[in-house]
Amino acid sequence: MTATIILRNVRPLGGVPTDLVIRDGRFAPPDPERDGAIESIDGQGLLAIPGLVEAHTHLDKNLIGMPWYRNEIGPRRIDRIEADRREKQRLGIDPRRQSARQVMQTLGLGTTVIRSHVDVDTEIGTANVAGVLATREAMRESVDIQIVAFPQSGMLIRPGTVALMEEALRMGADIVGGIDPAGIDRDPRAHLDTIFGLAERFGKPIDIHLHEPGELGAFCLELIIERTRALGMEGRVLVSHAYCLGTIEPAAHDALAAALADSRIGVMTAGPPGRPAPAVKRLTEAGVTICGGSDGPRGTWEPYGTGDMLMRAMMIGQRNGFTRDDDLALALETCTTFGARALGVDRYGLAPGCDADLVLVDAETVAEAVAAPPVRRLVMKRGRIVARDGIALQTVPAA
Repeated sequence: MTATIILRNVRPLGGVPTDLVIRDGRFAPPDPERDGAIESIDGQGLLAIPGLVEAHTHLDKNLIGMPWYRNEIGPRRIDRIEADRREKQRLGIDPRRQSARQVMQTLGLGTTVIRSHVDVDTEIGTANVAGVLATREAMRESVDIQIVAFPQSGMLIRPGTVALMEEALRMGADIVGGIDPAGIDRDPRAHLDTIFGLAERFGKPIDIHLHEPGELGAFCLELIIERTRALGMEGRVLVSHAYCLGTIEPAAHDALAAALADSRIGVMTAGPPGRPAPAVKRLTEAGVTICGGSDGPRGTWEPYGTGDMLMRAMMIGQRNGFTRDDDLALALETCTTFGARALGVDRYGLAPGCDADLVLVDAETVAEAVAAPPVRRLVMKRGRIVARDGIALQTVPAA
């Protein structure tokens, strides 16, 4: 007979109180003939939501637990990139130690799936990928981590980077990353040919940072759509940030949104307060999967945040002018259901057959949980309790 957990008196997504059955790490209907020893957990009438999904962060270079970093970096993106590359060495940012710290912090906040872009360049090689791979292995029972091989400093402008990208993929990176094909590498066709070529050779999906604004960003987005269709990669491409969708005129936006939906290309937004941002509701209504990410909490790029994905849902809601309860629920979906869909996560949700990843919070409704994020009382990963009262139960692996 199979060991079973009964999570009693919880309110899935704010519904009526019920009991959730967990068998072999998945939600299941009750079955007395199969269930053996039953462990009962009192859910105390708390609100249950699926495990939170962090669709975009940079685990390898946060400064969590390190001394405060005085930021005097210039305003351009290239200023941040160059300072970031320099400071990783000067500050001694150990990717294994720092990735473990961020994972532990966000696990306590209810995040059970993470996609991390991890730097690959000619100065650090693939050391950061190795560090995050070690954290992924050490914490595989508590959180799922996807690793993007990410050419932060550019690829074609730094000869040797493509070979390092290949090495990172052979080491175990899951996704091919890219960045600003025109603004950084200054050759959008060659940049996209390269990353789509790597994806085709290694059988990997793609996640590309696209900060480029306005018509330039729209042009690069059109090229991404074109290649996605040509190579049959529908459903395997995510565009991160896509600031251009927040600036182009309505007709051009709607045409791009329709093409993104038709190609099943997802969009990630951090809900940035100081930059243009994709419109969540408009894209969702067009059929585009739009997910949320915290980007880089406590780093050299910016000092803000803890990686709390309920807080990120609140920020996305504020950025989009959401005040209605149904819109706040939509904001949460960017950090739960839509995030899982964009990242290709199977068996996600609270229905029978789904992996038992869930978070219990003291809130009356989903809207309240987004508007005023409460303490995460309990976090489960595949039916195991991995955090209580905002604190992860697993210890940080030694660097």
